[in-house]
Amino acid sequence: MITRRLFLGASAVAMAPSAHGAGALVLGTRRELFVDRYLIERLSGATLRLAAPRREDPAMVLDRAWEGQFSNYVTVIRDGGEYRLYYRGLPDAGKDLSTSEVTCYATSKDGKHFTRPELGLYEVQGTRKNNVILAGTPPFQSNFSPMLDTRPGVKEEQRFKALAGSVKPGLAAYQSADGIHWKKMREEPVFTAGVFDSQNLAFWSETEQKYVMYFRTFKRFNGKGVRWISRTTSDDFVHWAAPDDMTFGDAPPEHMYVNQTHPYYRAPHIYIALAARFMPGRQVMSDEEAKSLGVNPGYYKDCADAVLLTSRGGTAYDRTFLEAFLRPGLGVENWVSRNNYPALNTVETGKDEISLYTLSNYGQPGTHLRRYSLGMDRFASVNAGYGGGELLTKAVTFSGSRLLLNYSTSAPGGIRTEIQDEGGTPIPGFTLADSVELIGDQIERAVRWKAGSDVSSLAGKAVRLRMVMKDADVFALRFG
Repeated sequence: MITRRLFLGASAVAMAPSAHGAGALVLGTRRELFVDRYLIERLSGATLRLAAPRREDPAMVLDRAWEGQFSNYVTVIRDGGEYRLYYRGLPDAGKDLSTSEVTCYATSKDGKHFTRPELGLYEVQGTRKNNVILAGTPPFQSNFSPMLDTRPGVKEEQRFKALAGSVKPGLAAYQSADGIHWKKMREEPVFTAGVFDSQNLAFWSETEQKYVMYFRTFKRFNGKGVRWISRTTSDDFVHWAAPDDMTFGDAPPEHMYVNQTHPYYRAPHIYIALAARFMPGRQVMSDEEAKSLGVNPGYYKDCADAVLLTSRGGTAYDRTFLEAFLRPGLGVENWVSRNNYPALNTVETGKDEISLYTLSNYGQPGTHLRRYSLGMDRFASVNAGYGGGELLTKAVTFSGSRLLLNYSTSAPGGIRTEIQDEGGTPIPGFTLADSVELIGDQIERAVRWKAGSDVSSLAGKAVRLRMVMKDADVFALRFG
C-alpha cells in the first residue's frame, strides 16, 4: 500500500498554543477518523488499511418505463426518520439533456429498501402515476443534485437546495421546503465556469461556514484531457467565488467521473468523497458476453470502480489510498462503462452501521441501486498484524475526561495505550505498564489504566498517544 502525506490548508488544521507548548493539534472533543495521516507522527510495524464494505441486497431496481438502463447520479439524504432518494431516470442511451431525462424520488424508513410514491406531478410515458419530481425542462434540471441545508437559520422554504444543469448554459440553483416540490432560486444560471456533464454537488460546511461546491472540469496532462474536480464557495448559494482546481498530492492523474464529496455526519470537519474512477478503454467484457447480457453496444468497452478521497477543507484532496474502495466484483456484468458509480452521501442505517450505495448493471437489463454497509466510522484504520505494531500520534490537546476508541481485535489480539507528554516522556499513571489491554470489537469504548479511565487531569495540556497493538485495528478516537 502506498500512502501520501499532503499539505492541509490553514483553515483545515486546528493548531494552537497549549499549556505545555505551541503547535499541538487542538482536538477538543471532536471525533478523528484514521482516513489520513493527520494525527499520525509515526507508525512502527503498523499500516493504514482501507476498509472493505460489505455487499448487501439491492435497495431498489430501476425498472419503470421512465427509469431504465441509464438511470444514474444518485443522492441519498437522511432527514429525521426518513431516507430520501433522488436519481436521474433515463431509459434511452444518449438521451440525457432531452425530454427523456427526468428526476425521480423515492423514500425509505430504514435506508435498505426504497419505494416510489405516486406523486402525480408530471405526465411521463403516458402516466401521472409516477415518482417524477422534475421533467421536461432540459438542460436546467439535468444532473440534479440536492442537499439538506444544515446552515443555522435557513428559511423553511429553502430547507432543501439543489444544483442542476450541464455545460450550456450552466448550473441552476433550486430550493424546496419539502424536498419534492422545487423551484429555481433565479431564472439565470448561478455558475458557469465548469464542464458539469455529471453530478455537481454542494453542501453547507460547518467548518468553513460557507456553501461549498464540487463540480466537474477537465485538465490536460501530456496533451490528454482528464476528468477533474474543481471547487468554489458561496455565502448564499447564488453568488459563487472564482473556482479552484482540487489537488491530489503526488497521486497519478486519473479520471474522476463523480466525486460525491460530503461532510461525514459524525465528524463534519472531515469530508468523505466516494469518487467514481473511470478507466476508458479498459475492456473486460467480450462482444459475445455483451450481446448475451443485453448490454448497450456503446457501454462495455470501459470500466470503473470507486475510490476513497478525503479533505479537511480547502483545495486539497488526500489520496492516502490509491487502491479501490469498491472493486467492480464478480460477474462480467459489473465491468461495464459507468457502472459502480457511488451515490452521494453515507447514511446511518443501524445501531453501529452506515450505508453507501452504487449504481449497478448500467446500460443493461436489471439496472439497480446496490447497498453496501460499513461499521460506523470504519472507512479505514491503523492496523497491526499478529507480530504487533505501534502508533504514535502528534502532540494534541483535548477536552473531556475519557479517551474513547473505535477498534477491533482478534481473540489473542489487543491494544494498550500510553499517554506521553509533548516531549515523549510517559506520564505517571498513564504508562504502558499501567494500561489495561483493550480486546474485542466496539464502536466506542473508554481506554482504561490501573487507576481508571479519567484523563481530565491532562485536559488542555499537550500530550501524545502511543498505542501498542497486536492483530488489531483502530478506526477512530475522540475525547469526551
